[in-house]
Amino acid sequence: MSAILPHDIRQAHARIRDHVRRTPVLSSSRLSAMAGAELFFKCENFQTTGAFKARGATNAVLMLTDDEARRGVATHSSGNHAAALAWAARRRGIAATVVMPRTASPVKIAAVESYGGRILFCEPNHKAREEAADRVVRETGATLVHPYNDPRVIAGQGTVALELFEDVQGLDLVVCPVGGGGLLAGTSVIVRSQPTPVRVFAGEPEGAADASLSLTSGIRQPVEHPSSIADGLLAYIGDLTFPIIKENVEAIATVSDQEIIAAVRRLFGVMKIAVEPSGAVAYAAVAGGKLPVAGKRVGIILSGGNLDLERVLG
Repeated sequence: MSAILPHDIRQAHARIRDHVRRTPVLSSSRLSAMAGAELFFKCENFQTTGAFKARGATNAVLMLTDDEARRGVATHSSGNHAAALAWAARRRGIAATVVMPRTASPVKIAAVESYGGRILFCEPNHKAREEAADRVVRETGATLVHPYNDPRVIAGQGTVALELFEDVQGLDLVVCPVGGGGLLAGTSVIVRSQPTPVRVFAGEPEGAADASLSLTSGIRQPVEHPSSIADGLLAYIGDLTFPIIKENVEAIATVSDQEIIAAVRRLFGVMKIAVEPSGAVAYAAVAGGKLPVAGKRVGIILSGGNLDLERVLG
């Protein structure tokens, strides 16, 4: 039994819908023809703060008691969750402290600062991030809002798929990116709750393929030094998210950085939309022929649009 139920996600949607954007679902006849399938893109690159992370962060912040809220919130993040939590905290009038790796994208650092978040930098590895965030919680009494391993966050992220199924009927499969697994876990719960069978898959960078390794082996398999242009997907799959993914997800396809960049450029060139590398990984898996999409109606989650143009487009 999943730790997160469809009811939790529906409640999260009711809680956050007046605070976040209902993002559009777009299609492209050209990209569909190239894939040999009908593709429907859920565009979280248009979401408040530029990524789906606004959903989970908002749900978590709105669920705080007044006493918890007074002590503020804390997290660790490569960028998108940090910005989302700072934004959600500012809307509630509370403090947010975020731990970010010193190698974080300048675009994402600037976003956190613009939303009033207090940034502490750390070494670019999972252990350093966790230890620094734990220290903030001990010293300030802030509530930790984990970027993915948190039921409130997972429920919020699941609202992406909830809206997708409301807007597009007859989907055969859904594909989303996976890093720590919050989006994929929430998505998979909604997919499996549909009245007719729908398959759920994910895309993951080759250089950070712990979720793929874990799903194949049946146990969590860390990648010690993850590396990819998809910087938002370098997190280690969570001990809360993994059991949900293991129960519901059929397969996770891995893609190279070159395939991710090609997907970003194609989405920009054909659809004229900016999608960051992490947000384009699901489409990269489809475009690379790594998933069984031929002749199917396919929902693809474009999870973020905080694109560093100089880094990706050259």
